[in-house]
Amino acid sequence: MDQANTPQQLPVQLKDTLNLPKTAFPMKANLPGNEPARLQGWTDSDLYGQIRQSREGREKYILHDGPPYANGAIHLGHALNKCIKDFVVKSKTMAGFDAPYVPGWDCHGLPIEIKVDEQLGRKKLEMDALTVRQQCREYAQKYVDLQKSQFVRMGVLGRWDNPYLTMSFGYEARILETFYAFFEKNFVYKGLRPVYWCMHDKTALAEAEVEYEMHTSPSVYVRYPLTSAPEKIDPALANLNVFGLIWTTTPWTLPASLAIAFHPEFEYAAIQIAEDNATWGKGNVYIVAMDLLESLSTAAQLPAFEILARFHGQKLERATFAHPFLPREILGVMAEYVTTEQGTGGVHTAPAHGPDDFATGKKYALSQACDVDEAGRLRNGLPEYDNLNVHKANAPIIELLKDRGMLMAQGETHHSYPHCWRCHRPVIYRATEQWFIGMETQMPDGRTFRQSALDEIAKVTWDPAWGQERISNMIATRPDWCVSRQRIWGVPIAVFLCQKCHEPLNDAAINASIVKKFEAESADAWYKYSAEELLAAGTTCKCGNTEFRKEMDILDVWFESGSSWHAVLETEPELRFPADMYTEGGDQHRGWFHSSLLASVGIRGVAPYKYVATSGWTLDEQRRAFSKSLGNGVDPVKVMDELGGDIVRLWVASVDFREDVIASVPLMKRLAEEIYRKLRNTFRFLLANLDGFVPATDEVAWDQMEALDQYMLARASELVEKVRKAYDEFEFHRVFHALNEFGNSELSAFYLDVLKDRLYTLAPKDTRRLSAQTAVWKITETLVRLIAPILSFTADEVWGYLPEVAGRAKSVHIAEFPSASDLAPASSELLKDMAQIRTVREAALKVLEAARAAKEIGKALEARIEVEVPAGEIAAALSKYERQLPELFGVSQVVLKEVDNAPLQARFVKAEGTRCERCWRYTDDVGDEGRYPTVCARCADALEKIAFQPYAQE
Repeated sequence: MDQANTPQQLPVQLKDTLNLPKTAFPMKANLPGNEPARLQGWTDSDLYGQIRQSREGREKYILHDGPPYANGAIHLGHALNKCIKDFVVKSKTMAGFDAPYVPGWDCHGLPIEIKVDEQLGRKKLEMDALTVRQQCREYAQKYVDLQKSQFVRMGVLGRWDNPYLTMSFGYEARILETFYAFFEKNFVYKGLRPVYWCMHDKTALAEAEVEYEMHTSPSVYVRYPLTSAPEKIDPALANLNVFGLIWTTTPWTLPASLAIAFHPEFEYAAIQIAEDNATWGKGNVYIVAMDLLESLSTAAQLPAFEILARFHGQKLERATFAHPFLPREILGVMAEYVTTEQGTGGVHTAPAHGPDDFATGKKYALSQACDVDEAGRLRNGLPEYDNLNVHKANAPIIELLKDRGMLMAQGETHHSYPHCWRCHRPVIYRATEQWFIGMETQMPDGRTFRQSALDEIAKVTWDPAWGQERISNMIATRPDWCVSRQRIWGVPIAVFLCQKCHEPLNDAAINASIVKKFEAESADAWYKYSAEELLAAGTTCKCGNTEFRKEMDILDVWFESGSSWHAVLETEPELRFPADMYTEGGDQHRGWFHSSLLASVGIRGVAPYKYVATSGWTLDEQRRAFSKSLGNGVDPVKVMDELGGDIVRLWVASVDFREDVIASVPLMKRLAEEIYRKLRNTFRFLLANLDGFVPATDEVAWDQMEALDQYMLARASELVEKVRKAYDEFEFHRVFHALNEFGNSELSAFYLDVLKDRLYTLAPKDTRRLSAQTAVWKITETLVRLIAPILSFTADEVWGYLPEVAGRAKSVHIAEFPSASDLAPASSELLKDMAQIRTVREAALKVLEAARAAKEIGKALEARIEVEVPAGEIAAALSKYERQLPELFGVSQVVLKEVDNAPLQARFVKAEGTRCERCWRYTDDVGDEGRYPTVCARCADALEKIAFQPYAQE
């Protein structure tokens, strides 16, 4: 029956007897206008508090929030991340768990301090550390408040009135407490080591603070004259001019060159230039790895040569060479990190500028002095390059090599190079004194810290599974953890150093007193008080000295956020350690996942999480990363303002967050117009047809329901199982697709279309109509609960329009997921029968469509479908539900004919009988009830039940 046309074509009195749906749910969403009002209602009623109270005493599920950085408005990556977390928390809550959500922010660190520097300008030079820190605190709080409002606008429920902040007094105290736990267990040392160094920000960087970007570097081949006896390498080289040959892309490190590293097991060749060549010199001999001779000939334009001798690298140990332009002896050393991927097989070694170089230098007792200052300027060098920035020094150093006749070839290399993750400028290795946590420190059980961390990784569930290998490789190969930074805005490494022996004071009682000071006054206390004021009178170093100075470096921000398991999970009474889940972007394998793991394993011996889910990157429709220069970004705040928060949430649910995900404003609009609107209209139809339905008195028991209604409840029961399983496995895109498919294929295209005749034409309290309403009510209750974690605003709105039920939760977000068994008992036979019938229905609909196209009929009710069906399961199913077939097929009559050995066939013929003016079906009983001469017996019965006075008697 066509709802749009029926009323207009009936006499007005008869039209009024139809149960046409009334709008119980607004057609237009107007999400940008309605959602803020709903949010205010959630705040006024303390919805989050109500949820917590409703789950008190239940089994806990703890998702620990990785803190976003408080230095700007949110971007789409934030939206993706926070929605995923909200889906997890809400789905676990609706599954019956006590799943609190305590959001947090990372508030310290370089980017904030730099922004404050820019704002203060020269004024900063006149300000003390405490004033600068206060400016940083205010800056961070500004963006905490901004981001909080934006996350709340997105419909994310949590403890927003009391989030955790890494700059709160208590959190700062817990950071220091975590550091002291390492310190007191002798994990921590201060030493000279080459670390990643940002020349722009003048601070050390951790591995997690380095990103690799493409960079163009100069490429040079340089010779080092052999100064020791060449015959010691091989007799064939006696009395010849022999040179070591190196290749480097960092000419600025050559002033620090102290050795040439060779691989002890590689085979090397002594090659003699066989033709006149101004650069290489006829008769000169060069030492090159055999496996690199061919590539070297091409790359360095090596002239014709002959091989005089072949030997293993071990022969070159402690051979000596002259530096190419400094009066310095260069030592031949052995190193297994030398490769034959490129270069010459000889690697110039500058201990101050690389971890491998440093280790080799330590092994051979080479100087570790660094002549590059914090701004990246070379010091104590020749006039040609002294006081120049390292990158600007490359050109004059290359010219110096040319002048000295030591440059053999040059070019450029475009390669992946480490950059600072904040300022995006190239970084360098620079040997400085820093504080480190030793990865090879022995744990109480005899394992190293590194091995303990690797063992704990294997106990965690990683989703996707490749996350385990990724973080394992990082832990396995990482150097000692550099935890110090040369800045002001952060938690200081609150260690006292003896003024005499310079050893750190490591006293648990003193450490505990500083933690209490931080808890009471924040980390500012370190800057406010002198060492004498902080230490008890009579404090003495083991060397006997009583004078101390404070260490003024601050802790790495990754150490701070990585301490959140202690500062939050172990501190907040509603939480617990370890967390059930951490979920962040893939970059956190070297960031928060990484630092949290190390901090937790080092102090507690276990991983801080049981399950780690990794999300991909947000990309545009051309799969390009978002960037300001391309102007391809998607601002989630603008999307919420224009389309609504539920549209952002729907987009997040529509993608598999584990992979890189595509986003654009047009895509969001398509979701709003094509997916969301259909879902909303489905809810509108369902609610409108529940008008007047009172579950307490009108619900029909299962065994009295119509078969079609039983079938749809059984299908809804299957949906519940599918969706709850998807939620359990955090497959939110499967939830999205299952709900969308059910709404479109099962409801809109089938059930609700079939149901209109029963809903509109039967008497309001007819058992068959109440059966339909019972199913519609239960399906609506089911759908709104299943969709609530995703479409939080819409679901809560729908909830308010549902028929009242005693004891029902005030908000869908307090309710629990439906149980599949509550909807329908085991119904395998019914499902099987209806599946067979729906196959025949599809065939019938095709026949009707062809008849309509041929203009043989206007509406389907003008038709009778004759079905020829072979004996068997389909025939049995059709026979069992023969009475319901006209309703299912949407026609006036269905005639079944069982035919042996013939394929299924549906045929259209004109319906027999007279058309009922009320329901439009063709029947042979129109006018049988004398008071209603133009309607069928079924409609006459409905009119009788509502005591309708025939219009003919007016």
